Amino acid sequence: MSNYPVLNIKPMGFQWPVSNPFIFCAHHHDKYPRGNGEMGPDASLKGRNIGQDFDPSLDWRMYHGEKVPGFPVHPHRGFETVTIVTQGMVDHSDSHAQAGRYGGGDVQWMTAGAGLQHSEMFPLLKTDDENTLELFQVWLNLPASQKMAEPHFKMLWAEEIPLVKTIDSNNKSVEVTIIAGKYKDTEALAPAPDSWAAVPENEVNIWIIRMEAEAEWTLPKAVGLVNRWLYFFSGETLKIETFTLSSKHAAEVDAMIDVKLTAGDSGCQIVMLQGRPINETVVQYGPFVMNTQNEIRQAFYDYQQTEFGGWPWARRDMVHPADKGRFARYRDGREEIRDK
Repeated sequence: MSNYPVLNIKPMGFQWPVSNPFIFCAHHHDKYPRGNGEMGPDASLKGRNIGQDFDPSLDWRMYHGEKVPGFPVHPHRGFETVTIVTQGMVDHSDSHAQAGRYGGGDVQWMTAGAGLQHSEMFPLLKTDDENTLELFQVWLNLPASQKMAEPHFKMLWAEEIPLVKTIDSNNKSVEVTIIAGKYKDTEALAPAPDSWAAVPENEVNIWIIRMEAEAEWTLPKAVGLVNRWLYFFSGETLKIETFTLSSKHAAEVDAMIDVKLTAGDSGCQIVMLQGRPINETVVQYGPFVMNTQNEIRQAFYDYQQTEFGGWPWARRDMVHPADKGRFARYRDGREEIRDK
């Protein structure tokens, strides 16, 4: 039996398979214990590979953090990060003295462009309960014309991100959270200005699709030639037309036709990444994504000379005060306060 319209199937680990214009996608799901009052875990770190803690068999990881889990200061150039936090909190700090704390459905969109340093730490704010964290980090490439764009940081707050709810013929619900792109007549909030996603013809869509048990929903076809992947990260089974996909698997599907999805007995949660490919050579070395090896060498040289603006913070694993709510502070001095 043909798998059509499923074009490709791959298992999903910590890092998910992606297609151009996306470079990388990771799913962090950590069941952190209660906090120790200093925003780290109230638990022993004995036996952990501190600074490189990625053991998938553990319930939670410190990643590159030594006291607070997360990713202390590191550089980027030539692409964008889109960080979707569904549970827990993330503290952002960068080399332009910008900062933020976000979570609970918030999304941070950051254009590294010509070069930026930032840290992404996961403060364990609850001292009387567990601190579950779930986030998805997507790396979206920039075309050569925008790789040296001015770095940009913006927040898409959960309260403002469009959510489309539908009810199928059997009274089952489907919710589509539109982080980028457009679903029918509903458009996402504006992405960063120099993004590949800022051009509507590129049809960059980042959606989270939540389907009630046995719900049916039709994924509408794209207009142009795009790559489209469905990441089935929660649930037992998902039917894509007549093909049954098991959980923790990704399916590349034909974007030129409408595709019927049917959730299994326990419901489904799916991330969709879609976009027109950037038809340029991609050369990646660690945190730098350029078009040529010479540009990669230049990125390392520039970072060694300038540190992309330096690091204006007191610590490399910068965390904000424990009693501070969700907020963002920008380079121009603006500050958005979401929680008092």
